[in-house]
Amino acid sequence: MAQDVLCEVNNCTYWGPGNKCHAKAIYVVSHKGKQASNSEETDCKTFIPKI
Repeated sequence: MAQDVLCEVNNCTYWGPGNKCHAKAIYVVSHKGKQASNSEETDCKTFIPKI
């Protein structure tokens, strides 16, 4: 399992200094239920906008 998850989405609740994700778990899905063939065809469902 990855020790560090990097994320550049600084308006996410889980974003931290050094582009570190502080979520306890990460949930990634492919677009429209299709099998992804590259990263552009995936979405992070863990994202929660920072308020």
